[in-house]
Amino acid sequence: MNSIAPTRYLNTSALEAISASEFQRKDPFPWVNPQYFISPEHYQELLDNMPDISEFRAFFGKQRKHGQGSHDRYVLDYEDGMTLHPAWQAFVDELRGPVYRDFVCRMLDVSDVRFRFHWHFTPNGGEVTPHCDSKGKIGSQIFYLNTGMDWNPDWGGETVVLDDSGRITPDNAPAFEDFDAEYPAETADNRSLLFGRRGNSWHGVRKINCPEGYYRKVFIVVFEEHRPLKMAAKKFKRLVTGKPLVTHKESLMY
Repeated sequence: MNSIAPTRYLNTSALEAISASEFQRKDPFPWVNPQYFISPEHYQELLDNMPDISEFRAFFGKQRKHGQGSHDRYVLDYEDGMTLHPAWQAFVDELRGPVYRDFVCRMLDVSDVRFRFHWHFTPNGGEVTPHCDSKGKIGSQIFYLNTGMDWNPDWGGETVVLDDSGRITPDNAPAFEDFDAEYPAETADNRSLLFGRRGNSWHGVRKINCPEGYYRKVFIVVFEEHRPLKMAAKKFKRLVTGKPLVTHKESLMY
């Protein structure tokens, strides 16, 4: 196997250690929960310089499809030109670079991929009800940004991979108790969760029980397959119908 080029924030040893074939064979859908995906010597630098909660927009009480409960949290989307600490900008630049892009393509067995980036800070009472991601996504990586200094494991916050044994279609609103098995991700000490979307990619986060002023903090990379011909067809249809050629969400793809 060819060696991966050196990076500063991405721990190339951790990337090389993840087998794409084992990832694809994982039940109930492709997922892996690696540690030290971010270089340990630079992880704390990112934790010390996260965006302030005042920069986030509130996302509460939004009705989801199929009767699923609202995923309440504060959200900040990454956009070119935003005010961001140099450490975070350098990390995002690496994620947008060829090393990470090639890694994701290898893991998901696609020829090209585009990314969206956002931070989620979730307060007491926030929950991510069981759901499958939209068809436009082909996967995500969730970087956990809490430590023992600002988070007690008893407060929750772990993403739970859920196995329905193929019984539940995505257009439903099941409870956690409706699943046959669950696999909580480890979140402490520089962990992340990488998963690929399939029709049964159920996951969620149980209701958080933390003191006021504390937040479950994550940084998420969303993967979408880059298909230029399909996008060109969409833009042509929008041009004919007078709609904007690029949606806001598409403008955040890199």
